[in-house]
Amino acid sequence: MFRNYLKTAWRNVLNNKVYSTLNILGLGTGMAVGLLITLWVINEYSYDRFLPGHEHLYQVMKNNPDNNGGVRTVSTVSLPLVDALRKDIPGIKYVAVTDWPINHGLIAGDKKLYIRGSGVSEDYLRMFRFTMLEGDAAKALQDPYSIVLCATTAKTLFGTTDAINKIVRIDNQHDLKVTGIIQDVPANSTLQFQYLIPFSYLVQTQPWMQDARNDWGDNSSQAFVALEPGVSFEKVSAQIKDIIHRYSPRRTEQVFLHPMDRWRLYSNFENGKESGGFITYVRMFTLIGILVLLIACINFINLSTARSEKRAREVGVRKAIGSGRRDLVLQFLLESLLLTSLAAVLSIGVLQLALPVFNRVIDGELSIPYHQLPAWGILLLFIVVTAVLAGSRPAFYLSSFEPVKVLKGGHQAGRSAVLPRRVLVVAQFAASVALIISTIIIYQQIQYAKKRPVGYNTSGLLYTYISEDMKKNYRALREELLQTGMVESVVRASNPVTSIWSRTVVEEWNGRQGNQPLVVSEIGISPGYFSAMGMQLKEGRDFHELQAADSGYVIINEAAVKRMGLTAPVTGQHISWRGKVRVVIAGVVKDAVMESPFKPVEPAVFTHQEDDAATLLYRLSDKADVHTALAKITPVFNKYNPGYAYDYTFTADSYDKKFKLEVLSGKLAAVFATLAVFISCLGLFGLAAFMAAQRTREIAIRKVMGASIVQLWMLLSKDFVLLVFIGCCIAVPVAFYSLQYWLDKYAYRIDIGPGVFVIAAGGALVITICTISYQTVRAALVNPVNSLKAE
Repeated sequence: MFRNYLKTAWRNVLNNKVYSTLNILGLGTGMAVGLLITLWVINEYSYDRFLPGHEHLYQVMKNNPDNNGGVRTVSTVSLPLVDALRKDIPGIKYVAVTDWPINHGLIAGDKKLYIRGSGVSEDYLRMFRFTMLEGDAAKALQDPYSIVLCATTAKTLFGTTDAINKIVRIDNQHDLKVTGIIQDVPANSTLQFQYLIPFSYLVQTQPWMQDARNDWGDNSSQAFVALEPGVSFEKVSAQIKDIIHRYSPRRTEQVFLHPMDRWRLYSNFENGKESGGFITYVRMFTLIGILVLLIACINFINLSTARSEKRAREVGVRKAIGSGRRDLVLQFLLESLLLTSLAAVLSIGVLQLALPVFNRVIDGELSIPYHQLPAWGILLLFIVVTAVLAGSRPAFYLSSFEPVKVLKGGHQAGRSAVLPRRVLVVAQFAASVALIISTIIIYQQIQYAKKRPVGYNTSGLLYTYISEDMKKNYRALREELLQTGMVESVVRASNPVTSIWSRTVVEEWNGRQGNQPLVVSEIGISPGYFSAMGMQLKEGRDFHELQAADSGYVIINEAAVKRMGLTAPVTGQHISWRGKVRVVIAGVVKDAVMESPFKPVEPAVFTHQEDDAATLLYRLSDKADVHTALAKITPVFNKYNPGYAYDYTFTADSYDKKFKLEVLSGKLAAVFATLAVFISCLGLFGLAAFMAAQRTREIAIRKVMGASIVQLWMLLSKDFVLLVFIGCCIAVPVAFYSLQYWLDKYAYRIDIGPGVFVIAAGGALVITICTISYQTVRAALVNPVNSLKAE
């Protein structure tokens, strides 16, 4: 019986090539989108779950009071807090402290690398059980002058992963012995590094860290804990909540634990509470994938029910010779399964071609896991679910025909067939138009933020992280860079102009009201910084060349002036910060967007602390070609910074990365909207062809009676245009309220105007008319004599 069903289904596929091609192409495209998003979603959910015991690992987080009376969540902690967690809290198995991952220069023989690594305490590799290829995880970081390399790093430095006990020089300062080799960290790990050095090495070699060991206010590290199996997360959270206040009564921060399984997707916090994160985009594109697949299934349903008259006699004959409704349902579902299986083959081909492009868009490494059995299970599930979704309605509808009526030729598709088909077409285009609107709004929001005045000039501006050699040779390096004629300015700062690395608290100022302190960004700079960046002083002066002359002075931005409510003249007024240190305001600089382009500028205080600067910022001459300039300044950096390969970042590129998530959303929305429209148009094309075939006699009679081509085109097109128009009317309010909710998270945002809806709806109608015009005009051009003769 099954073999007979399969042969019949295959015969129907071959005998209706246009219908089959439209269905396979539509279903294949929809399934490719669904499979692509499934791969992406699985990858996002897999983050960090490859580590053994991941369910017991947590990051230590803090809730700090913010400037508006709310709560600001941060992941920075002090070293005394780490010690307190280790000593006072039962149920904590391990506590690991780390610095922020930064680039260091590694030298082995004639090989030089400038790559990212972390300073971590001994418990780190006991907690995060990355695969050790060589060495003992429990002992690898005990010696302060040791280093653990990832496999690729070891191979690059030594030509082999057998590098135990070999020597690596770090930052051209100290020799470290290789004590372990780790398998390269997977791409789906939140923790990313290419080597690990002991945290004790940083404490011994960086004097400021000696002071930080006893300073509850120095929050420069990160901390992670592993709980004992069976220990209640809630119980430990209650115990650590006020641990800072117990040791330092003046401080009001509250401590909590953030589970490792939620780091990737639930990283946003509002008022101290988890408020989502990347999970929002995962859910959004999962919904879009489902919509695109449903649109493809709608095509199948519509095309199948539209062909009901052609298959009515087949149903009648089968029922007359004894086939029951159950047999017919199975027959039509098997036909749907066959078409879906062919579409699945097409979808894998499309997916294979699309993955390289998709990986560039998401900056990922997705691939089709052909060798994994669960992947084939997912594909089979896709085929079955799609076949059932697409085939159920046609199967139950076609199998319901009464044999007497259809064999007498009395069967006509009534409202039970036409109305659902129209509803499905409306739903198709409502979803498609909503996606088009979303694409336009996301694009407008990105462009709006990109056009926001940033307060500095990014053109030709580069930065390089300062090493110890560069600190020693700064004056000579600066002079020689300027003498090349390729560089017009060189300054130092504690961070790039597109980032904030340090915050502190202003406790007192003139006119302060209430007891709420002001959290400000703290940026150490050298003289000439503002002119080099293209930032404008609104009031007062820049710093003097001699740092000692300005040790008691600061420059603040407009946001700080506004937040403190200072009255003009601002220069000369005093503020107290860093534990009541009193300083004088030397100047006010205009606001600059140094963090998110979608948020208000935060209050900032600039200090003259160039000796502690971590970043060298320099601007290439307008007259210099970039490639020529880089070729000329590279030897200068190599001369004064021999322990590092020359590394630089364009500030414009760094700023553009702030739009990464929004650009990703916009690109994906545009791709999926295009595919949704394409699939919908395939369905319209097929429906228009069937409608024209059904109305052949009517068209011929109207033409004989004098109807023009334009009149016939309008007659055949109006129903489709009306359905698409209704779909647009439904899409507009749905898209409007959804996008308003999306835009609400941005302080700096666009207002949605009516133009976007007109463009999207107009575009959908134009595409509709273009799609159906071929079939309608073709039908209108047929010689009526031939049509009536055939009838």
